[in-house]
Amino acid sequence: MVILVLNCGSSSIKYQVLDMKNASEFDLLAKGLVERIGLDTGILSHRVTGKDKYETEGNIPNHTEGIKKVLDILTDSGLGVLKSLSDIEAVGHRVAHGGEFFSCSKLVNQSVIDGIEKLCELAPLHNPANLLGIYAIQTLMPETPQVAVFDTSFHQTMPKHAYMYALPYEYYTKHKIRRYGFHGTSHKFVGKKACDLAGLEFEKSKVITCHLGNGSSITAIKNGQSVDTSMGFTPLEGLIMGTRSGDIDAGIVTFIQEKEGLDSSGINALLNKKSGFLGVFGTSSDARDIENAASKGDERAQLVLDMLYYRVLKYIGAYTAAMGGVDMIVFTGGIGENDPHIREMVGTHLGYLGLDFDVEANKGVRGKDVILSKPDSVVKMTTVTTNEELVIAQDTMNILVK
Repeated sequence: MVILVLNCGSSSIKYQVLDMKNASEFDLLAKGLVERIGLDTGILSHRVTGKDKYETEGNIPNHTEGIKKVLDILTDSGLGVLKSLSDIEAVGHRVAHGGEFFSCSKLVNQSVIDGIEKLCELAPLHNPANLLGIYAIQTLMPETPQVAVFDTSFHQTMPKHAYMYALPYEYYTKHKIRRYGFHGTSHKFVGKKACDLAGLEFEKSKVITCHLGNGSSITAIKNGQSVDTSMGFTPLEGLIMGTRSGDIDAGIVTFIQEKEGLDSSGINALLNKKSGFLGVFGTSSDARDIENAASKGDERAQLVLDMLYYRVLKYIGAYTAAMGGVDMIVFTGGIGENDPHIREMVGTHLGYLGLDFDVEANKGVRGKDVILSKPDSVVKMTTVTTNEELVIAQDTMNILVK
């Protein structure tokens, strides 16, 4: 089954075309990115597997036009991988927020669209953009089935005591304020992948998955189900991230508002776009820049790294306690897969759990699936590559092929 996977942001579209042989066997035919939608000059970057990247610029006023350009290049005689649009048997969409409506992926119909629309107030930056992708396919390929895969659905198994906040209960009943969690497709995928790598049964193991990147979250997975996760009502909560503060005393918000004269938009921008790595380091939110600066003795860069690994350690400890133990700790995401230093900083401090970290196995590992614990280690540690687009394609195929 040939599936087009779309991940629509407010001004961008990521895409992949996968030929799914079955749930585990597939060919990646092409992938690409449309950027600067709605601005003066849009950019389309397209790469066919095994060939050089192709890039073109032009006016891309909206998502419908952006997806049309994607479909045009996919069927182009020289640059494409498809003979016609009819080769695309289904389209899978990443949707950021499924709220309490969606505990699993869904075939798109009007009821699903209505549910996603209602959740736009919980994810005002993401869900409207995700809907634009769905609407565009309805316009351009009206007969093609679509499936929505939700970032939050994997975390719908969290118990109430884990997802509720200690606020007046009416805010939950009126406004659905609770912990939802994000990166669900990634956590589910890498948790199972890591267990397969280490010879553990995913449905019978206690796993902590650390998705570390510009946006980061940690999830406790017990017997194949998410029981807690570090991101909350929004992706702001939890770890220190590229530009997000992560956990802070809520009293700081009103204090800064009063001292700096900020309104709600100003404080939102401060916590989401000006904090985290960028806020502490001062000049960059990129972990590679910070690692480089720290290696040259920059104290604030080193402070960022110390804050990150310390908070990762705290969450691992908390989730181990919550699950009554841990069998496997997994690193993934842009930082988790490509930063041996952070993995070593964390791994060498978890001996008390029964983890015997293999320093040599960790050295220089970037973007590979590797066991990072010694063979006799009671607790296993791995780094594995995530593939959220593959999860979306797998869910799409599973819903349509029964």
